[in-house]
This record gives sequence, C-alpha cells and structure tokens, in this order.
Amino acid sequence: MNKNNKIEMVICSAIWYKELPLMKNDIPKSHIYPINVNRGLVFCGYRHPHCMYSMIAITGKRSVTVEVGDYEQGFLTNKNRFVDRTEGASIALASGQIEKLNYSSKELYSEDLY
Repeated sequence: MNKNNKIEMVICSAIWYKELPLMKNDIPKSHIYPINVNRGLVFCGYRHPHCMYSMIAITGKRSVTVEVGDYEQGFLTNKNRFVDRTEGASIALASGQIEKLNYSSKELYSEDLY
C-alpha cells in the first residue's frame, strides 16, 4: 500500500443519504462534510452495512428508498471526498491499494480493500 499522502486513497465505506436533513445547521460543514457533498448526510464505516446500521440507529428510519429517499453507496477518500463505487475502483487501483477488482468489473467493494 502506498503511504504517500499526496496520492488519493480510499479510507472507508460510506453511504450518502442525499435527502436526510442535517438537524443542527451550525456545524462547520467545511471541516466535517466531504468537500463534494452539498446536502444530506454521509455515514461511514468499515463496510456498507455498518453505515446502514449507523443511519438506522440515529434516525430510526429503515435503509430503503421509501423512508430515506435517494442514496448512493461509495467510499470516503483521504482527500475528504465522497466517491461512488466506480470512482472508488479507479482510485484504489491507481493508488496501489488493490491489484484487481474481485466482485465487479468496474465497481469497488469494501471486500476488495480488506
């Protein structure tokens, strides 16, 4: 694994729940939110089910489109960006985190990383 901080790398699984409202609006988003997320909430975890569990535990909503609206599974990077599974695959391959994708021809799964 390349430890060079200048190279973007995937750090964990994440789910961006695009329609969940942030309850406290005085949080400095520039320090907490991924820099490319402009609405909703992003939950992160070791694997995607951990992200779902956190969202369910905090909101009481089920992790389905009917209750939470639009969402996207992806990853957070060391550059504080949310990326989808396809971009995550490109980053993980280019950074040397992984040598190949094992579960899809184009998309990254946390199982590919660890």
